[in-house]
Amino acid sequence: MLKTGSLLLTSCWKHYGMLLHLEDHKISQQHKELLEQYLSGIQFYADDQAEEHDASKSSKSKTINFFLNCLLLLLGRLDNEQFANAVTEFGSQVSQVLISQLRYPDEEVINGAISIFKAVVLGTNHTLSKRSLGDVRQMDALLPLLLNLLDERDAAAKAIVKLLAEYCSICSDSECLNEVLKRIVSKNVAQRRNAIDFLSDLIHLSSGSTNTLPQACWQDVANHLLECLGDEDQIIKDQAAKLIPMIDPPLVLSTLVDLSYSTQESVQISASTALVALLVNHKHNPEILCLLLDCLSKLSQNPDSGAVIGTKEGSTLDADRLLKLLSEWAKHVEDWHVVVGPLIDKMLAEPSNALIVRFLSHISEYLAEAVHIVFNRLVSYMREQKVIDECNSKWKGRTDSKSEAMKHEHCLFNRLCPLLIIRLLPLRVFDDLNSPLVYGDLPSNSALRENRQINIEVSDCIAALMISRALSKSEFEDVRKLAAELCGRIHPEILVPILSSELEAAANAKDVFKIKVCLFSFCTSLMVRGNSAYKHPNVFIIRKTIHQILSWSSVDSDEISKAQHGCIDCLALMLCTEIQSPKSSKGTAIARDSVLAYVTNQLTGDENDSSFESEGGDTVTGATARLSFRLCMANVLISACQKISDAGKKSFVKKIVPCVIRSIGEIVEPDIRAACVQVLFSVAYHLKSSIFSHSNDLLSVALKSLRDGSQKERMAGAKLVMCLMASEEDVVESISAGLLEARALLQKLSSTEPSPDVRQICRQLLVFLTSR
Repeated sequence: MLKTGSLLLTSCWKHYGMLLHLEDHKISQQHKELLEQYLSGIQFYADDQAEEHDASKSSKSKTINFFLNCLLLLLGRLDNEQFANAVTEFGSQVSQVLISQLRYPDEEVINGAISIFKAVVLGTNHTLSKRSLGDVRQMDALLPLLLNLLDERDAAAKAIVKLLAEYCSICSDSECLNEVLKRIVSKNVAQRRNAIDFLSDLIHLSSGSTNTLPQACWQDVANHLLECLGDEDQIIKDQAAKLIPMIDPPLVLSTLVDLSYSTQESVQISASTALVALLVNHKHNPEILCLLLDCLSKLSQNPDSGAVIGTKEGSTLDADRLLKLLSEWAKHVEDWHVVVGPLIDKMLAEPSNALIVRFLSHISEYLAEAVHIVFNRLVSYMREQKVIDECNSKWKGRTDSKSEAMKHEHCLFNRLCPLLIIRLLPLRVFDDLNSPLVYGDLPSNSALRENRQINIEVSDCIAALMISRALSKSEFEDVRKLAAELCGRIHPEILVPILSSELEAAANAKDVFKIKVCLFSFCTSLMVRGNSAYKHPNVFIIRKTIHQILSWSSVDSDEISKAQHGCIDCLALMLCTEIQSPKSSKGTAIARDSVLAYVTNQLTGDENDSSFESEGGDTVTGATARLSFRLCMANVLISACQKISDAGKKSFVKKIVPCVIRSIGEIVEPDIRAACVQVLFSVAYHLKSSIFSHSNDLLSVALKSLRDGSQKERMAGAKLVMCLMASEEDVVESISAGLLEARALLQKLSSTEPSPDVRQICRQLLVFLTSR
């Protein structure tokens, strides 16, 4: 036996030199003989190694590795016909000899054996460039033996995983793939880890390769990877989360969205991580985003789904949780011009889909980077919708059937949709006055301010389309309101001249509808544009028109009264904007041409005003209108108390309180005095942290009203006392001396006051004072 081994070794050394030469025709002629020798050598040393002690196993492994290298070199030298004949004749013997070598811990031996297996299984000693492997008989014979070696985590299993992955990547038969996939659900964690490693190699081999698996096979792979997100082994779970983003999105996206709402937190986290990674991998493919939105919409509408989306509120919260994850995807998008167009198209195609609106709200800042694409789509879309009369009037006030109601709703959403998209965009997209998509030729129209005739119908641009919809009486009410709100975003240089012109014309025609729209839009402009809107020269025209509207006679809840409420809010916002400006916030002086001066002068001035005379010259009616107007001014100040920002509160109190307190002693009309005390109550209630320095003056006014005033004054005075007593500790301490006089006065009024309402509040105050 020893002699035979020596002869084999000598033979190998002899031929090893020949194998390394590029050309040797003798080798081709003798390849069968050499194959037998090398296989015999491997078998001999393998059998001998089994009987040896551990010390000599290392040297025997090196000898086996030597024979394997010789075998590899020989097989590599054969041409296609010779190799095919050799596999046919020796394939079974090679497999039997080498399979045992895979069980040894020597990595070099294993790698050599696997290389030969690969050649035998693939039936070629050259790399296959395409999916052309048709003969699977060798693998059918070897597969059970190879799969048995996947029960452990060792070098053999690692090598077999790679062999099987390469085989499956080019083999048209799916038997091998199916057998490995079965191990994904095995109870043996080693089998599952080997199976996930196999999928990893298969996916990486297939990525960017022409050797693509059939779609059905990829779906099986995708399904098993998705199942792995719920595996108890964290390594398997993490690896699956990394591999899923490499799968074709339509195969995994729907299930991935479902799993993102799993009740198992670990599954939810893994699915969400995989989902974001998948979107990042396809960051410039808007079709994937559209598919995601479809999946999420479908999930939110399916009450039987596994996600916690039952109620409307739950749906909103859950959808937003997933949509917020997309901020990570958005950070990786490099060219928003590619993405934005299709997203806007999808929104316009599905106008009633609230999920798309919420999704766009999470990427609104990024939409601004390609805003010309957004506006171009919207202008084209809105231009085609110019005629609304036929759509709206047909269903106005009636819906004859469910079908007609649905058509009506669809028409409404079609017209709301572009406005909803505009609302998502940041304010800065309206700052460019030279943008033809936003303003068209409206900037040149502003030169027509002198005759105040600005035509918004001739310009097909975002601003003109919004203003037209806001002012259209045939438009849906929801569309009008949203359009009017959005008009406030338009640059003041464009908006204020248009609004002043429209408001003035509406007032002259007593068109209450247009008056309310113009006032609402200007209020919104004051809130979002602040001082730049307030400082526009045409604001004077708006103030003048507001004065005209507030001079009209009205009754509670009629249309004129509603328009006047809008005027009050508008003046209040103008006043707040004025006070909050840096220049106005200093000192207590009130500028003569300011809104504050106008409001306080109109409130406290008792002189007659000819503008309040009735059309028939009725002095009584004119006096009533004047009184109503002055009460409106008090309501302006009360409204401003509620609207003023924290930064403007101190300045507001410094300017308002001394002026109103001083005027109360001079005003003749009791109702106006009562209104002034009501203003002071609103200041004390809404701006309590800023009234300390005026607290004693406020108490004095309250007590004077309780002692000498009319019923309305006494009620307002009692409310002011109550507010001061409930103020901050330093205020209460400051007025403590005056509360003694208040107690005596309240005691008297509790028994002598004729008004039950005033008497009741006085008794409540007395109880409160006594308990302190």
